[in-house]
Amino acid sequence: MIALDPWAWAALGLAAVTIGISKTALPGGSILAIALFAAVLPARTSTAAMLLLLMVGDVFALIAYRRHAHWPTLLRLTPAVVLGLLAGFAFLALTGDGVVRRAIGVILLVMIAVTLWRRWRQNRADAVAPARGGILLAGTYGTLGGFTTMVANAGGPVMSMYFLATRTPVQVFLGTSAWFFAIINLVKVPFLAGLGLFEGQVLLMDAALAPLVVIGALIGLAVAKRLDQRLFDRIVIVLTVLGAVYLLF
Repeated sequence: MIALDPWAWAALGLAAVTIGISKTALPGGSILAIALFAAVLPARTSTAAMLLLLMVGDVFALIAYRRHAHWPTLLRLTPAVVLGLLAGFAFLALTGDGVVRRAIGVILLVMIAVTLWRRWRQNRADAVAPARGGILLAGTYGTLGGFTTMVANAGGPVMSMYFLATRTPVQVFLGTSAWFFAIINLVKVPFLAGLGLFEGQVLLMDAALAPLVVIGALIGLAVAKRLDQRLFDRIVIVLTVLGAVYLLF
């Protein structure tokens, strides 16, 4: 197993609980786990280690919200996400860790600004936002979501911004996200394995942290039932901003 100081294990433990909560209650919250893993482990190692723990959380997200997914949204996003995944794989293979982190931070901040601007414009016009976004919106967010999830498992905040931009209800938000990332994370495994990132030490560390993901997922299920739509949106935006600033600086 990877030799780490006690404080580092504490940080990874907190990150594992956060992963569970993010999967069942606060999709944007995964950015905190990304920051903690990146602070303790080398960037590429943290990407691989987090992916396996995210897949543990995916199981609970699917159990809880699988029936709430909106499949037309997933199909609309698919072509752009595939393009983003391929671009992210090339970027990960050719670029240094520092450049990757800063690029993701910039993307997240831009997506937040665009989302808030869209919602402000809609409110000013007293327009009711459509339940689902158009092809251009899906293409933009889908490509960026695929890119960021490949290079740093940071697709959650980007896709959260997409669902917020389309004013998706909480349950549909969580159900669609659950299927989206369960599928995407499975697709990412052979890519990261091809880069040699799933070492024995990483697997042992994940085995030790997996029970904490389960605990976090159960906490998230209890919290999600009490979340108001406005509070949910605000929490996702705040967590995304904090994570983006951390990755940027």
